[in-house]
Amino acid sequence: MLPGTNGRISVENNEKQNTSFDPEKQTARRPSRIAPPRRGSAISLNDTDSSLSVGALIEAEKDNAIKYRTCSWQKTAALLFSEYICLAIMSFPYSYSILGLVPGLILTVVVAALVLYTSLVLWEFCLRHPEIKDVTDIGQMLFYNSKWAWWFTAVMFVLNNTFIQGFHCLVGAKYLNTMTNHSVCTIGFSAIMAVISFVCSLPRTFDTLAKIATLSALTTFISVLLATIFAGIEPHPAGYPKFGEPQVLVVPLAGTTFVAGMNAFMNISYTFIGQITLPSFIAEMKNPKDFPKALWAVTIAEIIVFSLVGAIIYAYTGTNYNTAPAFGSIGNEVFKKVSFSFMIPTLIFLGVLYASVTARFVFFNIFEGSRHKSSHTVVGWATWAGILAITWILAFIIAEVIPFFSDLLSLMSSLFDSFFGFIFWGVAYFRMRQADYGKDFWKTRGIRGYAGFAFNIVICLIGVLFLTGGTYASVQSIVDGYKTAGFGGPFTCDSNGL
Repeated sequence: MLPGTNGRISVENNEKQNTSFDPEKQTARRPSRIAPPRRGSAISLNDTDSSLSVGALIEAEKDNAIKYRTCSWQKTAALLFSEYICLAIMSFPYSYSILGLVPGLILTVVVAALVLYTSLVLWEFCLRHPEIKDVTDIGQMLFYNSKWAWWFTAVMFVLNNTFIQGFHCLVGAKYLNTMTNHSVCTIGFSAIMAVISFVCSLPRTFDTLAKIATLSALTTFISVLLATIFAGIEPHPAGYPKFGEPQVLVVPLAGTTFVAGMNAFMNISYTFIGQITLPSFIAEMKNPKDFPKALWAVTIAEIIVFSLVGAIIYAYTGTNYNTAPAFGSIGNEVFKKVSFSFMIPTLIFLGVLYASVTARFVFFNIFEGSRHKSSHTVVGWATWAGILAITWILAFIIAEVIPFFSDLLSLMSSLFDSFFGFIFWGVAYFRMRQADYGKDFWKTRGIRGYAGFAFNIVICLIGVLFLTGGTYASVQSIVDGYKTAGFGGPFTCDSNGL
């Protein structure tokens, strides 16, 4: 069923309007809701204390065969690490080769800080509304309980996740072609990846997936570490000396186009931006107040790993020998295959994670309040498997229709991250502060109010830049790639190996 409400969105009583939200002092300060609970929620309208609300939700499922609120912050951290410590790290050397090393490193830190801030805003919103199950609930609440907002968010949500699944079918085929010297048609390799990923997607809770996520994050770290070491110890990158000595740029090369620069920036941003899954993760935490522990841990690791891997590999491969992913810049075939092979778990698992998030969203809306959601029934499991099968079939088609790497990253980032990475959370800030302080919240809070208002306007404008300039740059780059025959055709058997 579609999420709904039993009444209009309203600001809480005057006492709550003048109460600020401080996650560290929730016993003294209670956050205001901006909307009534979802229909069928275990939360009453007057119950605004998040710890009690989460407790009520956990209590409501205590007798269920399948329990969802079971993740500790450590398991949530494992999910976050598996989402962020991923193959996209190997696009950073390419981005630095376009932007220049210094601007690239600065943008890496800036984007990480912006994503950390917006993720904390998202977390605050979820604490105020513990019944939230995914980002579509937030979309509806943000835009005044409009059904069109729910549908818009739902479509973008499913498309984003399915594109990422398709991306992993594409890169999985790239890996298999590289390892086997194109022993099978590329379409076949993509299909093999889709089938394997479908099977691995079948677990229904994040608690189960968190165990696999730990392995995925660890092997990915080993992969990028080996690639960095191999790039440093081998005498020359792949293709040397065709283009002379590797050229390292401190600042962008004169004449760098807007399209190239924007695509490089989008590649960096895509790797950091993952807020679309965070409401789903928080919804399965035993204690959502602990979420910032996981968030801070992964953000610090991201800045260190992304910056070092990007800078070191770029320093040894240069602008003239750089590829995306950067494994293609490694000249020694054994080094390339060994380092790339450690990516196998994340090539499978990250697509699995997004497939699970999508299936969870569809499944919950079909079976909300039904025994099929919380019990091991034939109907429940058949529906779950059917939803997953549909998403992986669509992902396979996307991988075959859009057979390119860095431009696909940029296109996804511009279309989806504009909303789920920035615009939504700027709007969420305004709605929450209005609920706490009234319509003139930026005036009544003094300098904090004005600064917060201005900063979140900038957050929204960054999202608009992604949606407009980013989409233009991504599409133009794809058009240019086809004009120069830089891409293979759709549904091709040609090898896409490194």
